[in-house]
Amino acid sequence: MAETEQVEDSKKAAKAERRAAKLAKEIGAFAQAHGGAEGQLAYIGHEGTRIVLVGEDGGWGDLVAPTYAVAQSAVEKAGITVHEDFDGEFAAKVETGPYEWTRMAGIQVGGPKNK
Repeated sequence: MAETEQVEDSKKAAKAERRAAKLAKEIGAFAQAHGGAEGQLAYIGHEGTRIVLVGEDGGWGDLVAPTYAVAQSAVEKAGITVHEDFDGEFAAKVETGPYEWTRMAGIQVGGPKNK
């Protein structure tokens, strides 16, 4: 029985490593497209951990990892700076345009609808 558990643990670890490597590749592509990137990890419960990315050009995006450990491994592999919180100078780097304003708040408060 212990051998079966070891095999299962080994398979889970290999799957987590592959997922972290894939996320790291996606983070690297984002960083390359935006002149570099910084990030923040946000635990979102059972769903996993969100990796929030902010490019040097103000562009932003996010990815979701199945666990905090996978997210942490991915950002380490990608070599980006990770912030504890999404505030201050880090948050100020995000640039939003009309689409984001209407999408995030406009629809809810009667603003113009996205097309």
